[in-house]
Amino acid sequence: MIGKTISHYNILQKLGEGGMGVVYRAKDTKLDRIVALKFLTPHALDSKKERTRLLQEAQAAAALNHPHIATIYEIDEVEDQTFIAMEYIDGQSLKEKTKSRPLNLEEALEITIQIAEGLQEAHQKDIIHRDIKSGNIMVTSRGQVKIMDFGLAKTAKGRLTARDEITSGTVAYMSPEQASGGSIDPRSDVWSLGVVLYEMVAGQLPFKGNYNEAVIYSILNEEPISIRQLHPKVPMELERILNKALAKSPDERYQNASDVLFDLRKLKRQLESIISGRQPHKKKARPSIAVLPFANLSADKEQEYFCDGMAENLINALTHVEDLRVVARTSAFSFRGKEIDVREIGRKLKVETLLEGSVRRAGNRLRISAQLINVADGYHLWSEKYDRDIGETCCPEDIFTIQDEISLAVVDKLKVKLLGGEKAKLVKRHTKDLEAYDLYLKGRFFWNKRTKEGYRKSLGYFQQAIDRDPTYALAYVGIADCYDLLGWYDYLPPEEAFPRARAAAQKALDMDDTLAEANASRGWISTNYEWDWPAAESKYKRAIEINPSYATARQWYAEYLSYMGRYDESIAEAKRAQELDPFSMIINTDLGQVLYYARQYDQAIEQLQKTLELDPNFIVAHFFLALLYAQKAMNDEATAEAQKARALSGGDDSLMLAHLGAIYSFSGRSDEAKKVLDQLHQLSKHRYVSPFYTALIHKGLGQKDQALEWLEKAYKKRDHWLETLKVHPWFDSLRSDPRFIELLRKMGLEE
Repeated sequence: MIGKTISHYNILQKLGEGGMGVVYRAKDTKLDRIVALKFLTPHALDSKKERTRLLQEAQAAAALNHPHIATIYEIDEVEDQTFIAMEYIDGQSLKEKTKSRPLNLEEALEITIQIAEGLQEAHQKDIIHRDIKSGNIMVTSRGQVKIMDFGLAKTAKGRLTARDEITSGTVAYMSPEQASGGSIDPRSDVWSLGVVLYEMVAGQLPFKGNYNEAVIYSILNEEPISIRQLHPKVPMELERILNKALAKSPDERYQNASDVLFDLRKLKRQLESIISGRQPHKKKARPSIAVLPFANLSADKEQEYFCDGMAENLINALTHVEDLRVVARTSAFSFRGKEIDVREIGRKLKVETLLEGSVRRAGNRLRISAQLINVADGYHLWSEKYDRDIGETCCPEDIFTIQDEISLAVVDKLKVKLLGGEKAKLVKRHTKDLEAYDLYLKGRFFWNKRTKEGYRKSLGYFQQAIDRDPTYALAYVGIADCYDLLGWYDYLPPEEAFPRARAAAQKALDMDDTLAEANASRGWISTNYEWDWPAAESKYKRAIEINPSYATARQWYAEYLSYMGRYDESIAEAKRAQELDPFSMIINTDLGQVLYYARQYDQAIEQLQKTLELDPNFIVAHFFLALLYAQKAMNDEATAEAQKARALSGGDDSLMLAHLGAIYSFSGRSDEAKKVLDQLHQLSKHRYVSPFYTALIHKGLGQKDQALEWLEKAYKKRDHWLETLKVHPWFDSLRSDPRFIELLRKMGLEE
């Protein structure tokens, strides 16, 4: 063929060959341009009917005019040879481009977006490509993508069967319906696009075999290796997109190119944001400090609260300083009473400096000592003593003044730039009543125990603080946080706990809307009770803006992002919280939780096992570990962890009992699961039991209708567990059910 002239085309070079024909580079002698000619093989044109249909389809495809679609100029027949003349692309096929190595994520994503944009144009005009593959995608030297072979596309109006399609497509890229003889539509192109994206990132095809039948079997019956198993640094959101594009059932897949394009563009924006955020982080490491609990050198043990208050006030003050990383109270206080070298403490907390001190009170005299220590060598950078007479003439402001003096001295020694606005925040006091302050500290002490009795005690102390100072906004936040968790752990029903929490948090905001704690608490209520997702995110962001070192705000924001399916952002935020409070049991557990919802099961298990090394009896870590083992079908391990969590909770916790029952149901122990259902029913006669728990067990027993019925009951109760509905792995098989979709829609979790 080389050198021949066919019609007005001079054949110059053979470019490639496939099942449907041979492609040549040629010169259009009429218009003086280079084109690509595809000569169709005889078997593609077995009959007059086939020829007529090909002409009709080519005419429809020729109407496509898009920068990412190779233009079709004409279809003609000369000397019994039928050929298609199309735009010649000077570039490299995607197959050649990925032959030696996988593409980096940014490039793969950009190419996929361009392919999807071309397919979007086709699908909107009822054209299905039906042979999307890396060999049919050309990439120019400038990175522009062109989809080839639209001349072999089909109109969506004429649905085809396997006999029509298997001969025309490329097996490794075929959708299950195409491979098994079902009718095809735009969702088949979406599947093929998913295969191409997987191939670019993984460097291999998702479905493989030594012969076509083996590949088809894999497509119909097997799941591909997780992209994150091959490349752990790949974002979870990309894995979710691939899983949806490669869903076996077309109903569970993206319905057209527009749908997948929306998520691809969103992921691209997220990656760009993360990359831009990394750049300033790499430029300069932030100074860091941990404030250790001050030692009580007084004979009176009641001074312990004052000592803790001294350290806590310093922590709160220092968190407002620009570019200073301050370890949260929970982690800094975890070394209380332990004989550990300060350099070792600094290494464990990953900080450059430590502030330690002591308080001695004798009669009316108060002495406070403070030392700033360089972790690298253990030497003092600065130290100071403050002596005060706290007799009858002493006022509470004297104590706060001492705290302010120490804070400003530490900042100066750390050489952190202190702006006027920061200085105002640094010396801000939330109450002038020292006893109210002391009561608030006692309340936080018991709240941090994360037990039912602890919440009850802390409520009493917070209320006493308010009785002493009705303008003490932080004490109202404490009350809100108590009711938040009394509701979350089902110690109180939602309609009783969360409105009380909302009222207290709003009271605090009305008094001072610049309190990070109040904004975070209000965001938590918007998430767990009101299901007002935009308001929740706004409050969390405001809390972090006010105090970037407030670990709890980042922890709760990470949970929120997880519920929204924004997994990369969620994990990043959870890790920031962990960095600020590395020994907080609940923050370490929450990192495992968001990894669980992101389907990163192995990483989640590893994280929770590390958490339990810190405290083997932390109930919530055992709880989520049980869910993870169940998801991996490690039924014995799941049951053991659930039983451990229940035993640690005292045996009467409906949360732990219900999830033990759910694990029984998922592992085939239906009789035991039904017994748990009966126990929950009896418990519900005396106290609140979440309908969500009953739904879980019915789901595990395969009772779909009952599960959906109980989820609807949970919705009417505004049960906080429904916030997980969009991402909870145990409900994945219900996601195509219209009732489930409607429930997500009512909650604002699905458009």
